[in-house]
Amino acid sequence: MNGKGKSLLSIFDFSRSDVEKIMGRSSEHREMGAMGAVGKSLEGKAVGLLFEKPSTRTRVSFEAAAAKLGAYPACIDSASTQINRGEPLEDTARVLSSYFDIVVMRTHGQERLETFASHSSVPVINALSDLEHPTQALADIFTIASHDIDISAFKLAYLGDGNNVANSLIGLSSVLGFDIVVATPPGREPDEAVVKMSGKSNGRAAHIIITDDPIAAVEDADVVYTDVWVSMGQEGSADSKSVFEPYQVNGELLSHAPPGTVVMHCLPAYRGEEITAEVMEDKRFIGFEQA
Repeated sequence: MNGKGKSLLSIFDFSRSDVEKIMGRSSEHREMGAMGAVGKSLEGKAVGLLFEKPSTRTRVSFEAAAAKLGAYPACIDSASTQINRGEPLEDTARVLSSYFDIVVMRTHGQERLETFASHSSVPVINALSDLEHPTQALADIFTIASHDIDISAFKLAYLGDGNNVANSLIGLSSVLGFDIVVATPPGREPDEAVVKMSGKSNGRAAHIIITDDPIAAVEDADVVYTDVWVSMGQEGSADSKSVFEPYQVNGELLSHAPPGTVVMHCLPAYRGEEITAEVMEDKRFIGFEQA
């Protein structure tokens, strides 16, 4: 992008070939790590982590990965920067990209991410926006592949809020060709533009279904996936949680899925809401490996 390397702002920015390369490199690094060896492909680089929203797994995983690969990670809390005093995002992008070799950004609206990237002289990675969470989806598909599931020919059932994670999983299904069923309460469906784009993306044969029936969604599913009912920054709408109760991932719901189905959650989880403690402690739950 503009001679500065490729940014990842949306899951649609990457092709099937890109995803396969990421999976391959990830496997190499995991195998190296298991043997106590770590590559230093980022040695001498500096990675800026600009977070306008709270994070545990995403921030720490980027910090750890950068450090293990030889880079220096600098985590920047926007509340303690001039952004909090009203400095234009365009100016911040120009300055930070002059210091760093890559910037990882977690923000609110997708337009903030795009504005930052358009004024950055280095690649920018979306570490979550209100619209998408592409790095989460890539980590998810890597985890799924690790369980000997063909990432081009499986069924993923997503239950709960049609949020940024759901949007990126839908987009990734169109890139790779796997089937996805998203079961949400009426009015909480994924972004219409994302669903429409996914139906046309890359000419893949993905089967994308949006439904309000959680039982039908998990039938024949290889993977059952859920997320919090109330997304970050929307905690004021907690009174709407009751509409999600039929979508809870529990033992009764999983009785309608095949015995070999694995269960995923991008965490943090609220046990007793979107998923039960019983399921999280079951051998089918791979959410901690996913993290």
